[in-house]
Amino acid sequence: MAVSMVSWWRWVGKLITAWEIGRTKVGGEFGGVGRKLGAQLNKYAPAGLNLRIERRTVEFRSMPQLLRYLVLFGFLCSAVSAWAQGSTRQLPGTLVFKLKPEYKAQGTASHVAIAELEQALEQLGATDLRQKFPRTLPASAEVPGSVDLQLVYQITLRQDVSLAKACRRLLQTDVLEYAEPLNYRAPLYQPNDPLADSTNTAGQFYLKNIQAYRAWDVTKGDTSIVIGITDTGTRYSHEDLRNQLKKNYADPIDGLDNDNDGYVDNFRGWDVADNDNDASINMAVFQPVHGILVTGCAVAQPDNGVGLAGVGFKCKYLPLKIYPNTATGSFAGFEAIVYAADHGCQVINASWGSLGGRSQFEQDVITYAAINRNAVVVAAAGNTNAELDFYPASYDHVISVAALAPNDEKSGPATYSSRVSLGAPGEQVLTILGNNDSDYYPVNGSSFAAPLVAGAAALVRTRFPQLSADQVAAQLRQTADDVYALPGNIPLRGKLGTGRLNVHHAVSQADRREARILRSQLLPFRQAYQPNDTFQVVVELQNLLQPVAGLTVTLTSLSPYLTVRQGAFTVGSLPMLARATNDATPFRLVVAGAVPINTKAVLRYRLTADNGYQTDQFLTVTLNPDYVVLDAGDLHLTLTSRGNLGYDGLGSDLGQSVTYKGSAPLLYEGGLMVATSPERVSDRVRNERNQVNQDFYSVSQIALSRQPLRATQEANGLLQDSLPSARRTGTVGVRIRQRGYAWAAPADRDYAIVEYQLKNVTPDTLKPLYAGLFMDWDVLPDANRNTAAWDSTRALGYVHDRERPTVYAGVKLLTGGTAACYSINNNAPAGSPVRLADGFSSAEKFLTLSTKARHSSAGTTAGTDVSQVVGTGLPRLAPGDSVVVAFAVLGASSLEDLQTAADAAQSRYNLVLPSRKPTQALTWQVYPNPARTLLHLEVPPQFKLQQAQLFTPLGQLVRQQPLSGSRAELQITSLPAGVYLLQLTGATQVLSRRVVVLE
Repeated sequence: MAVSMVSWWRWVGKLITAWEIGRTKVGGEFGGVGRKLGAQLNKYAPAGLNLRIERRTVEFRSMPQLLRYLVLFGFLCSAVSAWAQGSTRQLPGTLVFKLKPEYKAQGTASHVAIAELEQALEQLGATDLRQKFPRTLPASAEVPGSVDLQLVYQITLRQDVSLAKACRRLLQTDVLEYAEPLNYRAPLYQPNDPLADSTNTAGQFYLKNIQAYRAWDVTKGDTSIVIGITDTGTRYSHEDLRNQLKKNYADPIDGLDNDNDGYVDNFRGWDVADNDNDASINMAVFQPVHGILVTGCAVAQPDNGVGLAGVGFKCKYLPLKIYPNTATGSFAGFEAIVYAADHGCQVINASWGSLGGRSQFEQDVITYAAINRNAVVVAAAGNTNAELDFYPASYDHVISVAALAPNDEKSGPATYSSRVSLGAPGEQVLTILGNNDSDYYPVNGSSFAAPLVAGAAALVRTRFPQLSADQVAAQLRQTADDVYALPGNIPLRGKLGTGRLNVHHAVSQADRREARILRSQLLPFRQAYQPNDTFQVVVELQNLLQPVAGLTVTLTSLSPYLTVRQGAFTVGSLPMLARATNDATPFRLVVAGAVPINTKAVLRYRLTADNGYQTDQFLTVTLNPDYVVLDAGDLHLTLTSRGNLGYDGLGSDLGQSVTYKGSAPLLYEGGLMVATSPERVSDRVRNERNQVNQDFYSVSQIALSRQPLRATQEANGLLQDSLPSARRTGTVGVRIRQRGYAWAAPADRDYAIVEYQLKNVTPDTLKPLYAGLFMDWDVLPDANRNTAAWDSTRALGYVHDRERPTVYAGVKLLTGGTAACYSINNNAPAGSPVRLADGFSSAEKFLTLSTKARHSSAGTTAGTDVSQVVGTGLPRLAPGDSVVVAFAVLGASSLEDLQTAADAAQSRYNLVLPSRKPTQALTWQVYPNPARTLLHLEVPPQFKLQQAQLFTPLGQLVRQQPLSGSRAELQITSLPAGVYLLQLTGATQVLSRRVVVLE
C-alpha cells in the first residue's frame, strides 16, 4: 500500500508522542528525549508539517527494557536518517568560494580586494565574508597535489537569494575556481535487529575476524598517534574512554587561547558545529550517541579490566562534534576534518555522509588533510543496498569502508561500488553505548566498520611511521583478505574493495606493492559524451609501496557502448613513490552510435607487474546525456529533450548553458512556454513555488544528426505535454517536434536556431495559441546590471550590461505569427504584474506570452537582473493541425554585430526552410525571373506586404526596400549578376524565393 511522506511522518509523530523520557532506574538520564527527538525530526519534516510531542515520564526498571527502547529509538533515527540521506541537503543562506591562486594577494581574513568580486558580493547582499581556513598550511610545490585552503572564503546570503544563481553570478567574475553551497551530510546509523541477542555473549567477535589480536602482538599502537573522531560528540567520563582522550596541555581551561591557535580552551577536543570547547554529546542532537558508538570501535581502552578493547589499542582520540544543538550552530563535518588535520590527528574518521552531490570544496578539504597534512581519512561507504557514490567516502584520498556480515559477505543494507577501498565487520559490532559510564551495545552499519579501519590505520602509522597517508591506505588495501569467493560476494567483484580488513597483515607485511592511478584526464573534457564521439584519456600513476618491475596498465571498457581503440600503457620499472604518465600516447576511445540515455560506462584500469602483482581501478564516464550542445560556432546553446534551454531545469548543472566565445555561462534558466489561456500553460521552467514545472516529457530524446543536411550541426527531438483532462486542466495538449541548427561558416557563427513544430493533439481548436522562449539572462560582465530591450523591426529581444557592455545576447523570432516581447525586472517590487522573486505563476507566464501585454524593456534607467520572453501569437490551431515557430539565440560583442547576426539568421533560416515541405502554401508571384533591372511583386491582400530584402547566398543583405499594398516593384539595377534570395515580410509571415539577376 502506498503511503505518502506526510502520512508516514504523522505516523512517526504518533509513535513517539507522549515520550518525555525521565530518569531511568538503570542509571541513565534521558530527560527530554521525546521532545528533543521531535524537534530534530521536525527539521526533516515536509513543509508546514510539525510533530506534536506531548509530555510523559517513563521509568525503565531493567536493562532489557532500556535496550528495547534504544532499539526503537534507533529505528526512528535510522528511518529519518535514511530519508534525509536520500538527497544532499544544502545549508540555506551560506556559500563558499575559492579564489584562483593568482588573486591570493588581494585577499585578507575578512576582505577580498577585487573590484568585480566586491561588486558581485554587494549585489547579492552578501555579509559575513571571512576566510574559512586562515590558519591552514598553504600549498607547496614540494608536495605534489597539495591544495591551498587559504583561498577559500565563506559568505552569508539572505534566505530569499537563490544559492544556484548566486554561485553562477560569482563565477562570472572569472576570479574564482568554484562557488558552492555547503552541504549537510547526515550521520550513518543502522540499528541492531530486535531479535538478535542483545547481550552478545560472543563478545567482540570481529576482533578475531580482522586478526586484531595477532596484530597487537606486533604493535599496540602509541599514545602519540591520535584519531580524530568527527561525529556527534563523546562522553568524557566513560570507563573505556576517559583515559583515551587526547588532551591539549598547551591550552588548559582558563579562558585564554594559550597556544594561539584561534581556539580558546580547546583542551579536550572541540565542538566545531557550535564553536565551543564542549564536545560531549547532547541529547537534542540527532542520533546523539552515534559518536560514542563510533569512538568505542576505534579506541576503547584495553587492559583496564572492564568493557572492551578498541582496534587502535594505545592510540588516543580527539572528539570533534559536528552536529549543532544551538540555534547559531551548523553542520561542520568538513571544518572538523581541517581542524583535526591542523591539530595533529594522523587518522581522521568520518562515519557520516549522503548520496551524490559531489563538491569540489569538500574534495579540497579531503586533499588538504591527506596531502598537505598527511592524515589518513577513513569514511563509511553507506548503508544503502545499491551501487552508488556516497560522500565523503567516494572522494579521492579517502579509505572508503563497506560493511560486511560476520561471515565476510556483504552486509544486507551495505552500499557497494568501485570506489570502496575495503570492507570490515559491520554487523553485531559490540561497542560503547554512552548512556552512562559503563554501558555497551551491539550495532550494525558501515558507521562502525569505518572506525575499525581507522584503528588499524593508527596501528600501521605506529608500525611504519615513514609511510605517507596515501601509502598507509595502500598498505591496508593490499593486505586485506580476498572475500570474493564467498557466494554472496561473487556478483560484487571489484565493488567491495580489495577484501576484508586484516590488521595483522597490515602491520606485519612490509613487502606489498601497489601502483595506483592518481589522475585521469579526459580530452576533450565534457560532462558527458554524445554517440559517435571520440576522446582520449591521459593518466598519471604512482607506485606507493615497494618497487615494481614490468608494470603495465591495460584499459578495458566494461560497457558495450564504449570501445577502447588504444588501451595499453607500458610503464616498466617504477621505484617507490615514483610517478609515470601516458601523455605521449594517451588511451583512445570511441562512443557507440546507439547508446541508451544517460548511460554510465565503466572503464577498468588493470595494473599488472612481475611476480604476479595485479590490481584494478575504475573510471566512470557518462554517455548520451539527455541534452545536446550546439557548438559549431561561437555561440554555444544547450537543448534538452524536455524543452529547456541552457540547463535541464532550474538550478540544474546538467547542461552547458549559453556561452559566447568561451565566456562564462550567460543563461541561468531558459525554456519553451506554450499557452492558450492563463489557466492552460505548459512548460518546464520555474513555477509559483520556485520549483520546476514538469509539463513536458520526452517522447524521443533529442540527438545530433549523424549526417546533417542543412547545417554543420542538426539536432532532433520530440516532446509532449499531458493531454488536458477533468483531473489535469492546466496543460495545453501539444506534441512538439524540436529541431536545432548551428553553422561553422564565418557569417553564421554568432547564432544557433531552434525550431518547434507544434501539433494540436486535443479534439478542440486551440484559440488562441501562444509560444515563446523564457530566458533568464545573466549577461557579462555584471548580471545585476543588465538591460533588456526590443528591436521590433527584427523581432529581436536582447540583453546587455547597461554600463559596460561587452557581450550582447538575445532571441529573435524567425517565423510563426505575430511577434511579442516581455522584458522582466527580476527584482521588481511587490505588486508588479510579473515578479519572479515569489515565483512565476501560470497567469504571469500567459501575460508575458500574450501579444496584448507587451513590456519591451527592463533595467533601462538602472541596470538590474532581467529575464525576457520572446514569443508569438497564433489566432487558432485546429485539431490535428501543425504550425512552425522558430527562434534564433544570438551572441555578439556589440549591438550592431548582434543585429547583423539576427539578419544573417533570418536569411539562413529562409534558405533552410524551402528544403522542407511548407506547412501552408500561399500563392504569390515574382516576375520576370530572371531579370535585369526590375522585379514585379504580387501577393494576396491578406499578406499585408511590409518590406522586401535581397540577400546573397552567404546571407549578406544587399538591398532593402519598404513596401505596402499587394503589388510592388523592386529595383535591382547595379547588382552583380548571380543568384539571390528574395524575402518578403508581411504582418504574420515571411515569404522567400530565389531570383536570378542577369548582366
